[in-house]
Amino acid sequence: MLRKGVQTILASRFRDFETAAGRRRPSAKRCMASLAQAMAPEEPSGPSVHCSIPGPQSQQLYRELNDIQQAGSVQLFADYEKSAGNYLADVDGNLLLDVYMQISSMPLGYNHPAMLKALTDPHNQKMIANRPALGVFPNRDWPEKLKSILLRKGVPPPGFSHITTMMCGSCSNENSFKNIFLWYAEKQRHGAPFSKQEMESCMVNQAPGSPRYSIMSFEGAFHGRTLGSLSTTHSKYIHKIDVPAFDWPIAPFPRYKYPLESNERENRQEDERCLAKADELFVRYSKEKDTPVAGVIVEPIQAEGGDNHASPEFFQKLQKLVKKHGAALLIDEVQTGGGPTGKMWCHEHFDLETPPHVVTFSKKMQLGGYYHIEELKPKQSYRVFNTWMGDPSKLILLEAVVEVILREKLLDRVTQVGDYTLGQLKQLENELSSSINSSRGRGTFIAFNCASSELRDATIKKLLKKGIQAGGCGDKAIRLRPALTFTQQHADIFLDSLRAVLKE
Repeated sequence: MLRKGVQTILASRFRDFETAAGRRRPSAKRCMASLAQAMAPEEPSGPSVHCSIPGPQSQQLYRELNDIQQAGSVQLFADYEKSAGNYLADVDGNLLLDVYMQISSMPLGYNHPAMLKALTDPHNQKMIANRPALGVFPNRDWPEKLKSILLRKGVPPPGFSHITTMMCGSCSNENSFKNIFLWYAEKQRHGAPFSKQEMESCMVNQAPGSPRYSIMSFEGAFHGRTLGSLSTTHSKYIHKIDVPAFDWPIAPFPRYKYPLESNERENRQEDERCLAKADELFVRYSKEKDTPVAGVIVEPIQAEGGDNHASPEFFQKLQKLVKKHGAALLIDEVQTGGGPTGKMWCHEHFDLETPPHVVTFSKKMQLGGYYHIEELKPKQSYRVFNTWMGDPSKLILLEAVVEVILREKLLDRVTQVGDYTLGQLKQLENELSSSINSSRGRGTFIAFNCASSELRDATIKKLLKKGIQAGGCGDKAIRLRPALTFTQQHADIFLDSLRAVLKE
């Protein structure tokens, strides 16, 4: 039905209701609710694999696409009209339980009725059709939309009342760096106006107008592929090779020994080692390199780099260290934001003394952007700016997502299902300790290591043959990124398949 177009289907729905014998014409709201339900395919009871993946149609489409662009990253071609809930359909008729969900970006799974319903609203359609340049011509309801969705109680990280919207995770980090640099420069200038020398020198990329400030990041981090963000990304060489980068400091991120309860002393020492190195880099880049660290960017869980965790104590001490050096703390919640750890924001697990300066988001939040403290709001317009400054259509979808999260208490479900899944994985570790280890996670944001990279890659391929779409990260890890609607039943299907694969 999706191919017919929303307006055609709406008209058909209204006619159906009008001609129903003995019934009064329903409201447009009821019609749209019914339409959304009809448009959403029913979730399958389990995965179903009929042919190899990628199948013949996927392979043909791959050849067509690869003729016009580099398509080597494509794993299969999906049929999104037939995908439903936690299941991804491909063009060859296979149905896959998706525990990866478009790299952690699908909060409610595929074709959720609430999201489809939002797209049938005529007001929302006009917001989508007349996509505004939000920095100069926002719609009349834009301030209210931001307040009622992104600043609604229970949605923003605690302590934030300022928001800047963007398109994606990379540009959210990229522009938040700019906010940090502007804030840091303003502090150095002590509120004085721009000098003539600053205005002229910045036009030729020279100091003092283009100061030598830096952003500290961590080994194994991933913060995006745009130029500034890429200088803080250190997960895979293929992301960075041949691309010029800034000489910015890179601190070690804790690498814990598992199980955590048996290695508390060693892991505390690891925290202290990493923090001491970060402290040393602050001093060295300021005094020896004349490149002061204006900010520190860190993931609450290093995702692409291998699902590396650090303790709440590490993050608490890191925040104090950043404050000591007068820099800003940016927490990158592009993967972890939006509820997958059982809280809306992963750093809420850390009991930080004060809010960080900036929290970036994208993926499950549908659009990109960042929350920031008031002090980071630029004093002049156009300093952080682009044509679209976000996407109203994605905010429409986020509104539906937030309503479902709050109404159905999905964060509680994430916590319960995550605890169950992680517990079962640890039991599986005991059964098959030569194959997997180091199960870890918060909520359903879970990963475990395989004994080798080769075993990890083979396990993901064999899971796919059983109808499970999973993902890898780091050198040896398999990561789970299911929708917030993932249940214990889904977890059991995954766990049974994993056990069977590892026992083969």
